[in-house]
Amino acid sequence: MNISDLNDLDLSNVANWPLPARVALIGIVFVSVLGLGYWFDIKDQGIRLEKAEKKEIELRQTFEAKARKAANLAAYEQQLEEMKASFGAMLRQLPNKTEVAELLVDISQSGLAAGLEFKLFKPQNEVPKEFYAELPISIRVKGTYHEFGNFISGIAALPRIVTVHNINMTPGNDNELTMDILAKTYRYLDEEEGGVQ
Repeated sequence: MNISDLNDLDLSNVANWPLPARVALIGIVFVSVLGLGYWFDIKDQGIRLEKAEKKEIELRQTFEAKARKAANLAAYEQQLEEMKASFGAMLRQLPNKTEVAELLVDISQSGLAAGLEFKLFKPQNEVPKEFYAELPISIRVKGTYHEFGNFISGIAALPRIVTVHNINMTPGNDNELTMDILAKTYRYLDEEEGGVQ
C-alpha cells in the first residue's frame, strides 16, 4: 500500500480497506478515545486526587497535633489547677474595699518610717479594669536619696501589690531632694462590681 492508495479509500466502506489501513484507523480511533477519556474524565480525577491527598496531609497533621495534646491532657489539667491556685494567691494580694484604707495607711507609714516628709498624698479616682480596679496615688515627698530607697523598699515589702510609676526627683536645699511618684494599688472587683465570677 502506498500514498496514492490512501486517496482511493472509501470512508463509507471501511471493511474493504486493506489490512494496514484498517489497523492504522483502529489505532487512530483507539488513541483518540484514550485522549478524550483522559481529557474529560481522568484529568479531573487527578486534580481531585491531588486535592484529596493535600487534605489528607492536613487532616493527618491536625490529628497528630490533637493526639499529642490528648496524650498530655493530664499534665495540662494539672498545670491548669496550679495556675488557678496561683491566680487565687495573686487575687488574695489585691485588697478588697475595706482593706484599701489600711493599705493607704501602710504606704504612708512606710514613708514616715523611712524619714520622709510628705508634701502630697492624694488618692485619685479608681480606674476599673476587667476584674480589678487601679487606685492611683499621687505622692510628693522630701528627703535624701537613701530615704527614698528605704521608702520604695518598704512599699515593695508590703503584703499587698503596689507598683510605682513616673518617678521624678528634683534637687532641693540642704542635700534634700523632692520625689514625685505615682503609686498604684489594685483592688479586686467583686461580682456586683463586674469582677470575675
